[in-house]
Amino acid sequence: MTGSNARAGERHFASIPAVRAGLAGVDYIADDRIAGVVYLADRLGKPVLVEGPAGTGKTQLAKSVAQMAGSRLIRLQCYEGLDESKALYEWNYRKQLLRIQAEQSPASWHELEEDIFSEAFLLTRPLLEAIRTEDPVVLLIDEIDRVELETEALLLEVLSEYQVSIPELGTVRATRVPMVFLTSNNTRELSEALKRRCLYLHVDYPDLARERDIVRRRVDGISEELADQVARIVRSLRTLELRKSPSVAETLDWARTLVVLGVESIDAAQARETLHVLLKYRQDIERAAKELLSADA
Repeated sequence: MTGSNARAGERHFASIPAVRAGLAGVDYIADDRIAGVVYLADRLGKPVLVEGPAGTGKTQLAKSVAQMAGSRLIRLQCYEGLDESKALYEWNYRKQLLRIQAEQSPASWHELEEDIFSEAFLLTRPLLEAIRTEDPVVLLIDEIDRVELETEALLLEVLSEYQVSIPELGTVRATRVPMVFLTSNNTRELSEALKRRCLYLHVDYPDLARERDIVRRRVDGISEELADQVARIVRSLRTLELRKSPSVAETLDWARTLVVLGVESIDAAQARETLHVLLKYRQDIERAAKELLSADA
């Protein structure tokens, strides 16, 4: 079960500008800072910890890198209560029981144990799957801050050595190092041990020019004027004390809504009528409507 050392020297990207251009080719607008971290992760074979507010494109970055590189995306969605059996592997106990019941010969327990704790009875989960595959892989560990410290510790062997230890079978080592992205919404502090193993990238809400470019690229049929207005209004709303600031995804939903409604140049009244697409709490909608009303006065 023990594999050879992970392949070294495999590179997906030639330069930082190549990463930026490649991401733009799959409709992800990255600045040099984001492209630079992706380039270094590829060159150094290190995971990337991507932190920032929810809805700023952290998950989409991993998806876009996989699409750009032509790699398979394997995603582990983290949640409270996630354990080893859902993250790494577990044994197919029903199949093992059927095998024991079907055993007709007087085999010793040692012989039977070697049989039922074999590849045929192993159920791989995302982390082990990413280690075992020989195809190019991007492993996305999404919202790592949702799991407990004990579960976070399970990741350390994977992120340090790109290997998984299975007591019954031995150590599974990667034959090809996956690109790894971990995302966090900063709901809790991550351990120093985890952070040491990763490159760090903070992704905040985009600036005006970048969000305008994102809207223009991702929303079919939108005019430059409307894309600029959408980006400016969203940027101004994020300065308010809202329960939940609009994410980039919600900006795009709002822009698509305006295009569907045939809006070419948005005014305050049209903005107020469609705020429910952009904001998801009544208090936020009321506060934003007042802000737009005062701005229009």
